[in-house]
Amino acid sequence: MTRRNPRYDILFEPVRIGPVVARNRFYQTPQCAGMGDQYINGQIGHRAIKAEGGWAVVNTEICESQYDSDQGYPGMKLWDDGDIEPLARVVEAIHRHGALAGTEIGHLGAGAANLYTREAPIGPSIYPVLTGYPVQVRAMTRRDIRTFLDNQRDAARRARQAGVDIIYADASGVEGPPLSFLSRHFNRRTDAYGGSLENRVRLLRQYIEATREGAGPDRAVAVRICMDELQGPRGITIEEEGAAVMALVGELPDLWDINISDWENDSLVSRFGPMGSQERFAAFVKQRTTRPVVGVGRYTSPDAMASLIRRGVQDFIGAARPSIADPFLPKKIEEGREEEIRECIGCNVCASGFALKAPSRCTQNPTVGEEWRRDWHPERVAPARRPAKVLVVGAGPAGLECAHILGKRGYEVLLAERERELGGRVAREARLPGLAEWIRVRDYRVQQLARLPNVSIFPDNDLDVEALCELGAQHVVIATGASWRRDGFGLAHPDGIPGAELPVVFGADSVIRSEPLPAGPVVVIDDDHYYIGNVLAEKLRLAGREVTLVTAAGEPAQFTQYTMERRRTLQRIYELGIEAVPLHTVRLIETHRIHLEHRHSHRPRELECAAVVMVTSRLPDETLLNGLQADPQRLQRAGIESVTAIGDCHVPGTIAAAVYAGHRFARELGEDRGEGARFKRERSVIFASQSRDELTP
Repeated sequence: MTRRNPRYDILFEPVRIGPVVARNRFYQTPQCAGMGDQYINGQIGHRAIKAEGGWAVVNTEICESQYDSDQGYPGMKLWDDGDIEPLARVVEAIHRHGALAGTEIGHLGAGAANLYTREAPIGPSIYPVLTGYPVQVRAMTRRDIRTFLDNQRDAARRARQAGVDIIYADASGVEGPPLSFLSRHFNRRTDAYGGSLENRVRLLRQYIEATREGAGPDRAVAVRICMDELQGPRGITIEEEGAAVMALVGELPDLWDINISDWENDSLVSRFGPMGSQERFAAFVKQRTTRPVVGVGRYTSPDAMASLIRRGVQDFIGAARPSIADPFLPKKIEEGREEEIRECIGCNVCASGFALKAPSRCTQNPTVGEEWRRDWHPERVAPARRPAKVLVVGAGPAGLECAHILGKRGYEVLLAERERELGGRVAREARLPGLAEWIRVRDYRVQQLARLPNVSIFPDNDLDVEALCELGAQHVVIATGASWRRDGFGLAHPDGIPGAELPVVFGADSVIRSEPLPAGPVVVIDDDHYYIGNVLAEKLRLAGREVTLVTAAGEPAQFTQYTMERRRTLQRIYELGIEAVPLHTVRLIETHRIHLEHRHSHRPRELECAAVVMVTSRLPDETLLNGLQADPQRLQRAGIESVTAIGDCHVPGTIAAAVYAGHRFARELGEDRGEGARFKRERSVIFASQSRDELTP
């Protein structure tokens, strides 16, 4: 084992948090995994891996304190004593690896429309819920406030009974009562809980005290709090509310966990902000309390982490996304293997899974969400059952990951790539505006492949069927990717677009590869709704072109709501002067004109243009695959036992999906594909009788 670099010793100092001690400074902050207690075995596996990977503190996601805080997606709950056992199982798995277990107890207030429980949302005053559902928040009475505090106290007691070491009072979002009462915008009360800043802090103080009472003397109490909403005077700011909070309750909890609101600010995508964008907020709190402070910032560099501690910015390196991308990040630094860290790229695909009510996924770490149901470990793979030579054609995200895992399993691997540069679509897209950090997907895998003597890489090698059959491989994996279509075929244009055959029409790949377009205005047709359409429009605009972005959706880049970059994406589009034309389909393309039609009114519209760029859908590159499958006898003579397409060549999708496909094939090659190979299902338990007939507050 390589010895740890001494300059990182500071990261492995123990830190006291009230009555408990964290073994090092690596702190997995509360992080939703899209599994909750509905997929409790998946939740257990996900948290246990983090503890095994060296995180001193591993938190669950938010646990709802009561059933009038129904978030409507997979989450943890502490509504009643029946919720103790599931949480206890998670805690036990975390403790098994020597980490402290934390849980964030909170109430979503105006962030919960309570669609399952059908309870009235609550808050300081009457206003619409923040979810967009057509219902309003009910202003809490004094009795409601007492009930709210009692529920928090009871939930903290249940967390204690489950064995939790660090029990949170969550004030991380303005939707929840503790912060909405603090907000000048939402709190319009005239009683002791409204008006003056001291009055608006009152509920937060009582909330922390109630958590302390429920947690007892041998459990640490943490407060996760939003220091700024980045809305200026219209929202909570560190200069006013933040300073007042620290002056009034700065010594009340055992630890401060600092965030900014809302989630899209707290988990800023790399396209719109660098690592460490929250440093000033953690530093602000650190200067105003003697309690330890944890802050996040998508830190993956151990030098940056050590610098934070030495400069007194914070006491713990908080992480959610970096702990997903590499659950073993702390252990790799501790063992002097920091060059093996699988760095987060800040794409927020992890959040998209949660937002879509599915277990989290990760572009960099395909084992996320599969720790229990497929028994996938992020650092260990089973050795090959029998020796074999495997040829992987295509060194994009799927091919690189496939070759990497096959190599780790002990197979002899040949990786061929027709381009001189490895990386496929990752290498090309990383050159687009704001996507530079995505090159980490390639670089991590190329670096790992270089360590494997049983893997040979052949760039600038465009294999045909004849050459492929002469290489002596028993298994052939086709990862040749996909290309953007020029004909306009997609969701909005299932028959393609008339005029797409004209020379003024280009596929998205032409712009991605910086091929020249005719001089003059450009129209980008976006039927993909993720990032490519708007990023290409941005690239063209930055090059000085007049750009119009046309989409059949209600607004550009609609899918980015799930990766929490929608608002900033739209802001970038309009700030750059890109004209957006939503709710329009294309009727006809002519040499200097494009004819549109409004989806609902059917009103026609014409745009003058010199070029049209299609971002609609992609076609798999199946040329080599079809050539191989056309002659089974030839494959048999060449000793080829299997030919398999993976990644975009099989099903075009996200980069995360391509990495997952490559990983899965490599894991499963040579393994039993029968019943035991399927992922395990979570099943609900139906009780013959209940211990209580009704839920009570």
